[in-house]
Amino acid sequence: MGKEKKYIAHLDLDCFFVSVERIKNPDLIGKPVVVGGSATGRGVVASASYEARKFGIHSAMPTARAQKLCANLIVVRGSHGEYSRVSQKLYERMCELAPIVERASIDEMNMDFTGCENLYKNDLPGFMKTIQKLVLDEFKLPCTIGLASNTTIAKIAANRVKPAGVIFVPHGKEAAYVAPFDISVIPGIGKKTEEYLRGKGFQKVADIQSKSEDELLSLLGKHGSWIFHAANGHGSDVIGEEWNAKSISREETFAKDITDRRALEKVIFELTEDVCRQLRAHGWKTHTVTLKLRFSDFKTITRAKSVDPTNDDTVVARVARELLQSSYTGKLPVRLIGVRLSNFDEEEQLKLSLFPSDQKKQNILRAVDTLRKKFGDNVIHVGGE
Repeated sequence: MGKEKKYIAHLDLDCFFVSVERIKNPDLIGKPVVVGGSATGRGVVASASYEARKFGIHSAMPTARAQKLCANLIVVRGSHGEYSRVSQKLYERMCELAPIVERASIDEMNMDFTGCENLYKNDLPGFMKTIQKLVLDEFKLPCTIGLASNTTIAKIAANRVKPAGVIFVPHGKEAAYVAPFDISVIPGIGKKTEEYLRGKGFQKVADIQSKSEDELLSLLGKHGSWIFHAANGHGSDVIGEEWNAKSISREETFAKDITDRRALEKVIFELTEDVCRQLRAHGWKTHTVTLKLRFSDFKTITRAKSVDPTNDDTVVARVARELLQSSYTGKLPVRLIGVRLSNFDEEEQLKLSLFPSDQKKQNILRAVDTLRKKFGDNVIHVGGE
């Protein structure tokens, strides 16, 4: 028997944050819109509509710069909690359609349809259009879907047909499909690697395909092996079981620098609520809490502490405040503050070690999450110390 053909779909929500804001306010449809921070402070663009991108606006651009490029630009502050809620709902819906689903990010997910050919009338490429329509009809969200034999080619294909496209790269045609594209389409080729490769005469993916793996290894070290295989149409065809997020984080850049320690602690607690909610949504607990501080002179520091596995807002907030106490002298105002959780365990793996009081607290936290999803982030807080 031959090897079973793999069918991996990459679903990418088009300008996701803007799309969610347009659901709440249809007047934004068809207009140049960005979700981001205030232009009067140090805000940056988190997401830009395609109408805004026509003016050269892109994510990570300072909002003030974006407004100079487009006088009619509409800036929306946005709500990360709402985006997380919508992403979770879509993930749950996709789990009803595909045997294995993983979230690659808040606005991207991979789905394994291997073995589902008969279930979907032996037309998985056609079923991708059905999924796209379902996402638009049920969630009011435009999306793009790439279907291929592995995650790398599926993602490249999706990126090539955005926005609102659907594409299938047939088995055995992966290398030929990517050959004419610019080398920048290969995931893992960052700016420095791209500049280096161009300096060596690489412009198209076909140029990489013309080299052996050993030649790429000699040029780029171990990273060269990954680029060689990706350029030749290969990639992982196993999702779900092997995937795990490296970290969950939230940051806040202030319109004005802050020196008030209590004000910083208040922001820490707000950030903690969000990252812990995401942690519980995944069914994870963290072993490591990291605090990030950027000062008015742009110097940035991070301080981390190991903890017993937890997804409790109050525990994480207490540790983050302790890190603030030990690392912030008050000599310089703070420009940015962030909380990051990493080094995760599956909550199910820890259940047997929970004491009754621990399980009771978990039930309370899940109830709090349910209330926040239904009535908004500010309906209830578990309290700080």
